[in-house]
Amino acid sequence: MTPRDAATLILVDRRTTAPKILMGRRSQAHAFLPGKYVFPGGRLDAGDARMATATELPPETLARLCIRTASPTRARALALAAIRETFEETGFILGQAATPARPVPPNWQDFAQTGHLPDLEKLTFFARAITPPGRPRRFDTRFFLADAAGLTCPPRPKTDGELLESDWFTLADAQLLDLPSITRDILERLETALATPQAPAQVPFQRVKHGKWVCEWL
Repeated sequence: MTPRDAATLILVDRRTTAPKILMGRRSQAHAFLPGKYVFPGGRLDAGDARMATATELPPETLARLCIRTASPTRARALALAAIRETFEETGFILGQAATPARPVPPNWQDFAQTGHLPDLEKLTFFARAITPPGRPRRFDTRFFLADAAGLTCPPRPKTDGELLESDWFTLADAQLLDLPSITRDILERLETALATPQAPAQVPFQRVKHGKWVCEWL
């Protein structure tokens, strides 16, 4: 099974002594990761490449996303997918008040009706991982990081039921949740990154090769 492109967004609230991250529990009805706590996110849709934005990705973020597969157009679409899926699953808007200058794709209509356009410049490319073979679904997921200070609050009502019980957790509390193994790994990397003033020099890319998990660097 060929992995499908997907994107997820790690939102970090730094206003408390211990930073908090937004996570939610997947429904038990899902074939993929039922009942697990995850970051908001989902698969890339065709309309993501056509959505207008308030800002563009920082050049270094775009360049790193393009390493090992993505074109600039696809890289931008992946970033947009992370923002759209977060809005659909949690109601939070990472955007700026603006009116689109071109037609809005169907899967972005609800977002655009809030009076905002996505704010790509606030995203940092943090990690990439591919679901191992043998799972009921496989995704090639790019993990993006953004500061919760950039969100429009309070959130709009969420528009789907994919992510249940969304809440903000400290990193220590998040590690106690029922997590997929890759999410637990990302949390550990995030803890290290938040303790370091400098942005990570490389992005981890994790996948299974010859039956073993490997971590390469982008």
